[in-house]
Amino acid sequence: IFIMLDGTVITCSAPVNIAVIKYWGKRDDELILPVNSSLSVTLHQDQLKTTTTIACSRDFQEDRIWINGREEDINQSRLQSCLREMRRLARKRSGDGDPAHGVAGLSHKVHICSVNNFPTAAGLASSASGYACLVYTLSRLFGVEGELSAVARQGSGSACRSMYGGFVQWKIGERADGKDSLAEQVQPETHWPELRVLVLVVNAQRKHIGSTSGMQTSVKTSSLLKHRAECLVSGQMDKMMRAINTKDFSAFGELTMQDSNQFHATCLDTYPPIFYLSDVSRQIINLVHCYNHHYREIKVAYTFDAGPNAVIFTLQEHLPEFVQVVRYFFPPESNEEQFLKGLSVDSVPVSESLKAAIGMEPVANGISYIISTKVKTSTFIIHHAFTNDLL
Repeated sequence: IFIMLDGTVITCSAPVNIAVIKYWGKRDDELILPVNSSLSVTLHQDQLKTTTTIACSRDFQEDRIWINGREEDINQSRLQSCLREMRRLARKRSGDGDPAHGVAGLSHKVHICSVNNFPTAAGLASSASGYACLVYTLSRLFGVEGELSAVARQGSGSACRSMYGGFVQWKIGERADGKDSLAEQVQPETHWPELRVLVLVVNAQRKHIGSTSGMQTSVKTSSLLKHRAECLVSGQMDKMMRAINTKDFSAFGELTMQDSNQFHATCLDTYPPIFYLSDVSRQIINLVHCYNHHYREIKVAYTFDAGPNAVIFTLQEHLPEFVQVVRYFFPPESNEEQFLKGLSVDSVPVSESLKAAIGMEPVANGISYIISTKVKTSTFIIHHAFTNDLL
């Protein structure tokens, strides 16, 4: 709750992005500069998004932040980096004499409320949507325009990719100051309308080892990380962009799965090893490969970020059957009506020959629920209000 006598309130939302060529490891921890380029898919905000409200008032004594209803430490270095840089850009614009916008309350403190409509810190890119939303909302509050992915990157590396919709690359860059390490849209969300995404939520709990500490340990101890960054990723990026540009799902799916496996192999090569995948995660991997083997083509593809939850890519024509395959091999025991969330999916039968070809024993409650979604646009503003009331 914000209690203000005079002030400005802005609410915006930002999407989740899922990397198909992973970012793992920094060459500069302070500026958050990656050891390799990466490429992601931005998901629809109706299913996965962060919504951030920022109030600015002379009545506020200090900056404060709440995440999912719980007050957090506003003095975290990455939060401070974003706040400091956005205020600097606003002052610069004001100093340049740009009359287009008055800078609302630049000397006033801000109160920030951020809410995710999906599990937080569970390997579903909540920090990406969170920091992208923070930076975008501050930009609307302070009247800052232009390229903002470099600011979002200073909060969370992958946040720079959530500043754009569709298919997005984050360039590694060469400059020591990071000014050329930016996000760039490869293709808009309208490019591949048949592409569909399923998020299989295995465990919604906060992961035991956060991405930041995991990356730091991997950079220090994993020789595979260095080999991947220096010898493999550049070629994978070229192949992935070619697959996206030509809408070649077989190539897209194979590269996505190979890169996911390389990322988790790097985690295992880290010392001590990092285990983000669970037994159910590995069963999902097996299910996907058995499904594709049955049809002798890549119809579905998996990827896992730093957590046990699977993101599945497929085309619309294959979606109904694969959802029913997941239902059969990971049957819900108690939440049948809530098992599938998001975009509706037609119900179709699964053949006995397909069940036999997969050959797994069903794992009851292995998957908590499925989120059905698709590729979509990036950040947008929801609400802009001036108020003298209790918000």
